[in-house]
Parts: sequence; C-alpha cells; structure tokens
Amino acid sequence: MTGGLLLTLRHHGLFLTLTGTFFCLAVLISTPSLAGQQGPAARYIGSRACRPCHKKEYASFTKYAQKSKSYQSIERLKKGLSKDDLKKCYGCHTTGYGKPGGFISVEKTPGLKNDGCEVCHGPGSIHAKTQDPAAIKSNLTRKDCEVCHISARIKAFRYTPLIHGGGH
Repeated sequence: MTGGLLLTLRHHGLFLTLTGTFFCLAVLISTPSLAGQQGPAARYIGSRACRPCHKKEYASFTKYAQKSKSYQSIERLKKGLSKDDLKKCYGCHTTGYGKPGGFISVEKTPGLKNDGCEVCHGPGSIHAKTQDPAAIKSNLTRKDCEVCHISARIKAFRYTPLIHGGGH
C-alpha cells in the first residue's frame, strides 16, 4: 500500500486495521469525549470501602457524625409510618436510595443503610478502584448539603443543621 499510514489497533476486543484518513476518523469516533460515550457509571459501595485509605476521616465520621447512624431515626419512628412515608425518609437517611446501586433495603443493601461518605462525595466505586481524586466529589458546597438540609425539614424535625461542620 502506498501513500498512507497503516495501523492495526485493538478496540473493545476487536482488531481494526486502518489507513490514512480512515485512521483519523476512527480515532475521532472511538474517543469518548468526542463520540458522546462515557465510561461505566460509578456505583455505591458503602463507607467501609473508604476506610482502608481514609482511616482518620472514617474514624472521625463514625464517631462524631450523626449521619453515620441516620438509619436509627427510621427504626425509631417506623411503627407509625406508612410504606410511602418510610420511602420519603430513605432519601435523606440512607445512601443512594432511588439511584442506581443505592440503598434498597436493610436485607439487600445493609452497607448503605446509613448516610455514608457517598451521600456527600457521590458513588465511590471508580474512586476506590482507581484511587483517582477526580473520580469523587471533593469540593463540597452548601448546595450539596441542601439536598436534605432544607429549612422546612430543619423546622419540622427541630434539628440544628451542621452545614459545613464536616463529617471528618
């Protein structure tokens, strides 16, 4: 073959042989940021998965942060609640409820039954696997807290919000 670049590459288990202009086109199509493709979505894995690398933060979180024991509030009040009311509680008292890989039930997802690290920092499977700081949310804002800590809930449940007090 003359006048062109010949390249064989492996893409998703297939070997592709590309030449000249077709090589450039294939690179553009297979580049995730250009093709609109994304990698696998991060999944919830529970706070215990954070402990090996973040020992000090994990110890502080489990000792001082009330949210690390948030499911106890549901257990205390569940006798007087309907199933629908309970589901409303799960959104702020468990990790990832209603989201892919999030809390389903104490039996099916016991490691997600309390508010854990991932409530604030997002699903941690990719971060835990790659240890890439960019794979987890680290610069939290008041808006992140206000997903659950809204004025109506603060008044209704008479708790003092510890926004930016930190869990660790």
